[in-house]
Amino acid sequence: MELFIIAALVGVGIGVLSGLLGIGGGTVMVPIFRLAFAMEPIAATATSLFTIIPTSISGMWKHHKNKTSLPKVGKICGLAGACLSPVGVFVASVSPGWAIILAAAIVIGYSAITMFKKALKAPKFSDVKKKADSENAGANSPCDASGVAMEDTASSSVNDAEANAKLDASEALADEYKLEFTASFVAKIIFIGAIAGFMSGYVGVGGGFIMVPLFISLLGISMRLASGTSLTAVCILAIPGVIEQAIFGNIHYTIGIAMACGSIPGAVLGANLVKKVPERLLRFIFAGFLLVGAVLLILNELNLF
Repeated sequence: MELFIIAALVGVGIGVLSGLLGIGGGTVMVPIFRLAFAMEPIAATATSLFTIIPTSISGMWKHHKNKTSLPKVGKICGLAGACLSPVGVFVASVSPGWAIILAAAIVIGYSAITMFKKALKAPKFSDVKKKADSENAGANSPCDASGVAMEDTASSSVNDAEANAKLDASEALADEYKLEFTASFVAKIIFIGAIAGFMSGYVGVGGGFIMVPLFISLLGISMRLASGTSLTAVCILAIPGVIEQAIFGNIHYTIGIAMACGSIPGAVLGANLVKKVPERLLRFIFAGFLLVGAVLLILNELNLF
């Protein structure tokens, strides 16, 4: 019972990261199952994949409700990934444990470096705020000179804030309408899904750590939209892999269910935080989180942790 409670509490934290960053949570769960619960590599990846589905569904639902996802992109990507996920599971079942962990560490580490580069190039929140304040000041100064009451200025600011909130809420929907699903664009989505699906089955992760950076770099969508879109894809592509892992008998259901009990509400909370956390900070959190996971996996396999 104590182990169940501990797993559920850990699941809450994983769920928050899942909803906030658009990952299934496998990049955290695999190291935790391996290091804290002493699971074999194949069991750690299988149980992680099993837990990813309910975690992703709850986060995806909240992102869809908040309109911070691109459902069509996510569905295409997820279906492409679902075709390759069983292949990844099969390859993992005949691979030595160290190869699985090494592959996970390499892919996770590469994604971390890519995201760090993207974060460094992103504008600072303070710069964005200064620009917005400057524009607002320029717009309001003529009114102040003509003797308009300060109450009206304050009221105008409130109305502007409400308008911006509504604009943010419709950002995902508007962006999807602007997207042109040409043959080359769809091919990019399928390519991203195929890679994520294979790695999902092989390494036991949702594939979000691959999809989010590629959504940003190849498709040109924002981090906020990439997070929700990734979870939509994860919900679909992980299913075949879970079924195959269940057939092989590699899943630790008790710990997986306990983790899911905490990760489901955590993912909803994380999805709600997406609009409140600056884009640049989101990218740094995502990159740092991936880098730590990769280092821990390598240290553990070298018996240094």
